[in-house]
Amino acid sequence: RTWKDEIGTLANFNQIASSIFTGPAVGGFATANCSHPLIRRVTFSDTPTSPGGTCVQGQTNADNFSTISTVQGNAFGQTTAGYDIQAQYSLPLGNGDLIFDALTFPLSTGDDDLRLDAKHTIDAIRRIKTEIPGCFTTLGVSNVSFGLKPAARHALNSVFLHECVSAGLDSAIVHAGKIVPLARMPEEHKQICLDLIYDRRDGDYDPLKKLLEVFADVTTVATVREDRSGWTVEQLLKQRIIDGDREGLTDDLDAAMTNGLAPLTIVNDVLLDGMKVVGELFGSGQMQLPFVLQSAETMKAAVAHLEPHMDKVGGSSSKGTLVLATVKGDVHDIGKNLVDIICTNNGYEVHNLGIKIPISEMVQKVKEVGADALGMSGLLVKSTLIMRENLLEMNELGLSDVPVLLGGAALTRTYVEKDLREVYNGRVFYGRDAFEGLSTLDKLMEMKRSGTDDPEFGRVPSGRVLPSRSGASKEAVEIPARSPDVADDNPVFEPPFLGSRIVKGIPLDDIVQYVNETALFRNQWQFRPEGDETDEDFKTRLRARLRVELAEAKSAGFLVPQVVYGYFCVNADGDDLVVWSDATRTTELERFRYPRQSEAPFMCIADFFRSVDKGPDYAAFHIVTMGNAVSEEAARLFSANEYQKYMIVHGLGVEMAEALAELWHKRIREEWGFVGEDGPSIGGLFRQQYRGGRYSWGYPACPDLEDNATVARLLEAGRLGIEVSEETGWQYQPEQTTSAIICHHPQAKYFVAR
Repeated sequence: RTWKDEIGTLANFNQIASSIFTGPAVGGFATANCSHPLIRRVTFSDTPTSPGGTCVQGQTNADNFSTISTVQGNAFGQTTAGYDIQAQYSLPLGNGDLIFDALTFPLSTGDDDLRLDAKHTIDAIRRIKTEIPGCFTTLGVSNVSFGLKPAARHALNSVFLHECVSAGLDSAIVHAGKIVPLARMPEEHKQICLDLIYDRRDGDYDPLKKLLEVFADVTTVATVREDRSGWTVEQLLKQRIIDGDREGLTDDLDAAMTNGLAPLTIVNDVLLDGMKVVGELFGSGQMQLPFVLQSAETMKAAVAHLEPHMDKVGGSSSKGTLVLATVKGDVHDIGKNLVDIICTNNGYEVHNLGIKIPISEMVQKVKEVGADALGMSGLLVKSTLIMRENLLEMNELGLSDVPVLLGGAALTRTYVEKDLREVYNGRVFYGRDAFEGLSTLDKLMEMKRSGTDDPEFGRVPSGRVLPSRSGASKEAVEIPARSPDVADDNPVFEPPFLGSRIVKGIPLDDIVQYVNETALFRNQWQFRPEGDETDEDFKTRLRARLRVELAEAKSAGFLVPQVVYGYFCVNADGDDLVVWSDATRTTELERFRYPRQSEAPFMCIADFFRSVDKGPDYAAFHIVTMGNAVSEEAARLFSANEYQKYMIVHGLGVEMAEALAELWHKRIREEWGFVGEDGPSIGGLFRQQYRGGRYSWGYPACPDLEDNATVARLLEAGRLGIEVSEETGWQYQPEQTTSAIICHHPQAKYFVAR
C-alpha cells in the first residue's frame, strides 16, 4: 500500500516465485500492483519474461545478470550495480536501456575507510551521467543513514538525496514521506549533514558526532521561520512572494513606493526576483506546486496594486510575448494554464488561446502580437502527431523563425528533441513542466536582448538513439481467434433490465467515499507529506481540506453528478463485440472492435463474452459526468487569478467523476447480483477486487477513443448534454465525464493489448 501511495515512474518488484507465488499468482500480483498510469518502467529481480514481467505495462527492467540471456527480443532495460563485470552477452542495448545503481554505504559507523563513501557515490553518479550519455541512474538513498535515529536519518537522507539529484540522479528508492524540504530545514542541520557527506572533519569538529548530539533527544526534524524584524521592505516583499503571503502586502508595497522605489523597479528587481527563487525551489523539489500557485497569486495581487501607480509609457514592459494553445482535437487545458500562470507571473505577456486550437489560429495570433515564441500543449497521443503536422505547416508558411515550446503528458524529451527537431526548420523545445518552459523563454529572450545567438540551441537533434533490434526478431506466431486461457463456460448473469436509464440527484457524500485519495491529493492537488509526516497523517490533514472544498461545492452547486447506464444483450464475433437491439439477437445495434494481444495469452476484451453460437450474453455500459458547471467554475477562478483554488476545483471535479464511475460500477454489480464477491475495502476496489472488469476507452485494453462516440450513441448521452465528436478529439464534453463497458466474466481484469 505504501509504495503505491507514493507512485513514481519506476517500481521495483522482487519476485521470489519459488517460495511465495506460483507463476499465475506472480502475474496477477504484477498486473494488480504495477498498472498505475504513471508507472512506465518496472524492475524485476527475476527476468522480464517471467510471469510477472509479461503482465506489466511499459518497459520492464532486469536486475540480475545471471538471467540476462533470457531477455533477448523483449522490451526491457538493465539495472546494474556498480561492479566490475566481464562481458558475457551481446544484446541490442542502447545507453537509454541501462540504469546504473551507484551504491552507497552507511556513514554511521565512524569507520575512516567509509567516511568518503557518500561523496564517492555523488562523484560516481556525475561520472556515469557524463561518460555514458543517455543512461539512467538509481540509488537506495537511506543506506547512507542506516543505524542512526529516525530524525537524524530523515535529515541526512534529505540532504544526501538533494546532493545526488544535483549530480544527475534520475530515480531513487526512497520513502518520499520521510524527505524534508531543504528550504524548511534549519541551516545548522543542513550544514552538519553536508559536512558529514563530504567528510569535512576539522580538528575537534566531527560532523558525525555533532549530528548524533543534535538529534540525541529529537523525534522529528524541525522547520524554521527566520526573524525578519530587521529586514528591509525589499527583503520583506521578496519573501512574501516566496511564501505566498498576501497579508500586509499592500502596506509593504506602499512603503516601498514611499521610500522612493518606482513601481516598475519593484516588479522587476524585487518581485520577479522572488518568483525566480520560487522556480528554483520547485525545480529542486523543495516547494510543492500548490505553494507555487500561492506565490503566483501573491505576485498577481502585487502587480495589480502597483499598476495604477505606473507611468504610461510607449512599448511593452514585459520580458517577452508567448502565444499558448492546446492543439486541435484536445480539450485538456490544466497543464497549459499552469504554464500561463507561471510565465505571466514571471514577467511575460501570455496570449492563452484555449483548447482545440487549429494551427491557423495560432499563426494568426503569433503574427498579430509579434510573439517571441509559440507554446503548444496536448494530453493525447494523437496530439503529439498534431504537433508534428503543425510544425510542418509552420515550415511551409515560412514561420520557422518562431521558437516553439511543446508540452503534454504523451510527449517525451526524445520525441521532441530528436524526432521533431529533425522535422522543424527552427528551434523547438520540450517542456517537462512550466518552469522548464520559463527557463527556455528566459534564455531565448536573453539572446534576443543581448544580440547574441547560439545556433545550436533548440535546433540540434539530441536524446536517446534506439538500437536496432534486427538481431532479436521473433518468429511469426499464429494468433488464435480467441484466447485459450479465457473460459467460455462461466455462468451468465442476467441483468435487471435491458436498455438505458438516466440517474440524477446522487448525493455528493455518497460519491466522495469512493474518491481515490492518492490520485486527488498527490496527482491532482500536488500536495506532499511535510517533514516526517506519515502517509496516514498526510491524508488525514488533506481530508480536512477535502471536506471544506466539498462543502463549498455543495453551496455553490457546481458539482452536478449524473449517470446514464444500461444493460444490453451482446455476443462476441471474433475480436468484435456485437450489441443487439433486444434479446432476440436479430438486429445489430452497435459493434465494437477490440485489439488482441499478439503474444500469449492473446487476450481481447471480446473473449469475455460468449460467441453467437454459445447463446446470449450481457454487458453493461455507463457514462458518468459531474456536469459543465465545475469547468465553468474552474475557468472563473483562473480568470480571477485564484490559481491554487483553480487547481483544487479542477482536480476535485476530475476525481469526483472517477469516484462516481467507481460508485456506479458497484451499483451495477449490486443490480446484477454478484456484489458479494467484492473485496472488503474501497481501497481494494481500486485494485479490481471484484468480479469482472470495467474498461474505459483510451486505455491499453481498448485504446480507440472513437468508441466514446459509439457508447454515447448507444446510451443516448445527449440527454445529459454530453457531446463527443471528431471536433472534441473523441473526448467527452463536459471534461469531467468518463465512460466504460462492464463485464461480468471473472477473468476480466486489466491487461495491455499489444
